[in-house]
Amino acid sequence: MAADLKSLKTQFLEYLEIEKGRGVKTVENYDRYLNRFFAFAKVKSPSQITEQMVREFRITLNRSAGTVGTMKKNTQNYHLIALRAFLKFLRKRDVESLNPERIELAKTSGRDLDLITADELGRLMNGPKGDDLASLRDRAMLELLFSTGLRVSELCALNSDIDLSRDEFAVRGKGDKVRVVFLSPSAKKTVAEYLKKRGDMSDALFVSYGRGTPRSKDLPRMTARSVERTVKAYATKAGITRKVTPHVIRHSFATDLLENGADLRSVQALLGHANIATTQVYTHVTDKHLRAVHQAFHGKRRKL
Repeated sequence: MAADLKSLKTQFLEYLEIEKGRGVKTVENYDRYLNRFFAFAKVKSPSQITEQMVREFRITLNRSAGTVGTMKKNTQNYHLIALRAFLKFLRKRDVESLNPERIELAKTSGRDLDLITADELGRLMNGPKGDDLASLRDRAMLELLFSTGLRVSELCALNSDIDLSRDEFAVRGKGDKVRVVFLSPSAKKTVAEYLKKRGDMSDALFVSYGRGTPRSKDLPRMTARSVERTVKAYATKAGITRKVTPHVIRHSFATDLLENGADLRSVQALLGHANIATTQVYTHVTDKHLRAVHQAFHGKRRKL
């Protein structure tokens, strides 16, 4: 990859982070997707990128077999979305290259939701037992995830100076956008119990505890991976056979609101979705009204 192309890519990634407010993880993903395309295309300048080249890249992605088969359509599209965004960036700066509108995304099937039942959710939430710091932390963490619908990255970024005198607090989410989330009584209670027993100097709300770690130490902030491992451990303990992640609890938060009568726009705001189409994925599993309509009106003229 020629120096000028590297420089343009660096400028693009900085643009994503600073001007578009994309998160660090998103920028890293775009960097990886673009590097994969550049390694395939072996281009020296943006002007050498052609529609045929992109088509061949798509075929390569579609045929790239992993341990469980070919690359998913959604993952293929992530590569194309990154490339299209890069080309749009170049066009705005009058850099000659392929028209980004020439890149079409692969058609994908509807998004599948990983959901757990209300009974499974209850068993999961009741998993942490005892009054030790780790158990108090885990209980507070699970309650907070279900009460707020936070993304795992948002949860990990929370600090211990959270104001529990109120039932709400602001969180900075994707795209550096701020939204308000709300604390249920149980979430408020468990977080207060956890903080009361804390004696360390860490700013983080959720910290990692190792064996023999002094309580007064500046403890490390929990990572997304450590939260995921914790949730998985309690799901296994609760006898839940399907995969359970913090994002599954976020799904449960959304479906719980919709099943109890919340409107879609409000759920969109609570989840921090930029586009309501992202929120609409939940409606097909929560619309109890359709079942009632079918039972009330279907087949009434048919003689059995």
